[in-house]
Amino acid sequence: MDAYKLKTIDDLLVSPEERVELIDGEIVRRPMARADHGMVQVTTATELGDLPRRSGPGGWWIITEVSVAYEQHQCPSHDLAGWRKERMPERPRGVVELPPDWVCEIVSPGHERKDTLTLFLLLQRHRVPCYWLIWPEDRTLIVHQLDGDTYRVAITLTLAADEDAPAADRQVRVPPFDDTELDLGYILGA
Repeated sequence: MDAYKLKTIDDLLVSPEERVELIDGEIVRRPMARADHGMVQVTTATELGDLPRRSGPGGWWIITEVSVAYEQHQCPSHDLAGWRKERMPERPRGVVELPPDWVCEIVSPGHERKDTLTLFLLLQRHRVPCYWLIWPEDRTLIVHQLDGDTYRVAITLTLAADEDAPAADRQVRVPPFDDTELDLGYILGA
């Protein structure tokens, strides 16, 4: 019997398949994107659109579908990730090796374990300060913030299915973007 060999980032880079990532030493296909997932990804990136335009303090690089090499056997492709320009002054290129300051995963049905456990523990271990989980079907955003060595839930926001509150009532300030008002209804598809 042959021993199982964990795949590495080098294996990932030469993989002929598209939409794959390296999780726990396995090259795995990313889930098929559903309309809700795609819309939330676009609306979140759009809502954060001013942040990359800022230079100096408060400026961010916000990227969708970015591969981040955390360890030899861990290179997930995040739905959205962001780096403060003070930590990463130059625009990221290729597979990024510096852990982000913020990651947002849009939870896909059937892939909850990866987002809520595998990536959660990986990001916590690499001290990513803020981790968002968005559940499009439930119209919920859960924000985890690093507190010492572990994540704690900083805020959970849910829009009711019949949400008809004016846009001004849906404006929120959410870590790590506390200095910017975000339209939660727009992000979550209201």
